[in-house]
Amino acid sequence: MALFGHPDLDPPGPGQESVWDYPRPAIAEPTDRHIVIRHRGVTLADTRGAWRTLETSHPPTYYIPQADIAMDHLSPNARRSLCEWKGQARYWDVEIAGERIEAAGWSYPDPTPSFAGIAGQFAFYPEPFDEVLVDGEQVVPQPGGFYGGWITSKEAGPFKGIPGSRFW
Repeated sequence: MALFGHPDLDPPGPGQESVWDYPRPAIAEPTDRHIVIRHRGVTLADTRGAWRTLETSHPPTYYIPQADIAMDHLSPNARRSLCEWKGQARYWDVEIAGERIEAAGWSYPDPTPSFAGIAGQFAFYPEPFDEVLVDGEQVVPQPGGFYGGWITSKEAGPFKGIPGSRFW
């Protein structure tokens, strides 16, 4: 552990981004990375038109356009949360092959102006799904349960959510 409670950083390797170089406050940007979510043999999402949000110490969270999601598998959940950067999120349950995954995804129907690009798009926690892929690579969920970041070999940490990271 480095001074002032900040962690020792993992040095980025070739082709990696350090999550510690991501900005604060957070930003949203379009990405052409190929995003796929499959569960029980059903493709829930498949896109090259996602947006990603970036924030210091967090792996990216991907927001997928409705046109690239099998929306018939989503239903509203009563859960809401408030992000200091993006505004109020509403949550969505996912039902595939008789399995209901509560609050597996979320969206910002009316985000703050800085995040207008993700309006009406959907993000998903990677953990409950069989396959969550970025450019063909299986994603590792961001630690901590609450967070929705997707870790691939392209990101260097350490990542917010691990034990001891509460005040990063």
